[in-house]
Amino acid sequence: MRDFLPADKARRERLLGVIRGSYRAHGFDEIETPVVEDWSRLTSGLGGDNEKLSFAVLRRGVTTDELHAASSPLELADLGLRFDLTVPLARFYASHRAELPAVFRSIQIAPVWRAERPQKGRYRQFVQCDIDILGEGSTLAEAELITATLATLDALGLEGADIRINDRRLLIGMLRTFGFAESEHDSVLITIDKLDKVGHDGVIDELTSKGVSPDAVAALQAYFRTPRTMEFLPFGEAAIRKLLPEGADDRVVAELAGIGAAVAGARAAAAAAHRAQIGEPDPDATRDIPTQPDIPLTFDPFLVRGMGYYTGPIFEVAHPEVSYSLGGGGRYDGMIGRFLGSDVPAAGFSLGFERLVDLVELPADETDGGVALVHDADLDPASLVALKTAVIATGARVRLVRRTKNVANLLDALKADGYSRFAFVDAATGPDNLGLRPLD
Repeated sequence: MRDFLPADKARRERLLGVIRGSYRAHGFDEIETPVVEDWSRLTSGLGGDNEKLSFAVLRRGVTTDELHAASSPLELADLGLRFDLTVPLARFYASHRAELPAVFRSIQIAPVWRAERPQKGRYRQFVQCDIDILGEGSTLAEAELITATLATLDALGLEGADIRINDRRLLIGMLRTFGFAESEHDSVLITIDKLDKVGHDGVIDELTSKGVSPDAVAALQAYFRTPRTMEFLPFGEAAIRKLLPEGADDRVVAELAGIGAAVAGARAAAAAAHRAQIGEPDPDATRDIPTQPDIPLTFDPFLVRGMGYYTGPIFEVAHPEVSYSLGGGGRYDGMIGRFLGSDVPAAGFSLGFERLVDLVELPADETDGGVALVHDADLDPASLVALKTAVIATGARVRLVRRTKNVANLLDALKADGYSRFAFVDAATGPDNLGLRPLD
């Protein structure tokens, strides 16, 4: 959990402004939920491993007798800090469904808390930037989420990002094809989720040590060792089938390919609209929007996503400069029904803001940074405040600064704080004779 100095805070707010603006342009509306939720809801099995990282809140008025009688400290908790924004959204939707449109597109940008072991890219308090679509059962939801996320990464100027995509149904189908028992699936997926860190051999060694079905482990090992041709295939049905064993669900493969085609069409349309806006001719005006796209979308048959609530397509944002994902999401059709009593289709995509901050550098703010009024210590406070207020009325941001012996250092500090102009003021100075100078 960190403090942020003014310059850091200003930079973070600028990035958040870009993200909010991009999401809103894609038709999402921002909501806000409390930082705490009922402890029973947070630990209902919907949050996967993140439930183990929850911060519990001791209920008010616990007596000494209750403290001594409790077999576990968690028996005394009735609330907890949210560990993500999806569980609160499910509760929010269940509470306000009658007031929301049939298909609800939400934005949540807010801090969450997890009892992590702090390290680069991992904090105990961090900001997530979520968009979710509730009530849309078709792959239109996934196409909109991915398109909006890619547009947001573009708006942030982040180059080289790639979205890895899979489907939990294909993943479970592979485990069945290899011969893993249903009761072994959760344990096997936990190990497969480590593939990027430990490699093929590490996964096989861990599965062997777990004692899961040896024939299934051998089948997975053989699959890992299957030689594959190196030709490039754009994201689509052929690229997906190339990485799957025989017998993969045709309908699910077609759905993933359709998501890619929809995203490609959207990005091609956006590029054409941008060219028209700036007056740049289309290099090939006769070309149709591609259905087999060259887009930053890659099929990964072993993408797991650790959250236990995913039911369909899942995705993560990868970037070559970092070993961890910059965000992720997927379809979680079963979650809303746990609160509402009837199933509601749902899908979401979350960007990890703290990880983006380390990679993104937006251009300098072109607006006037503000005016510093540098004054001597003996000037009348009433006249100083009156002068400041008059300058503010012109639309400027204004700071009163007491003059020091080392004026050069003072001006350097003001420039570092984002101020662009200054004036030395005395008792005779008014808003019409400031004598403003640039801070350069």
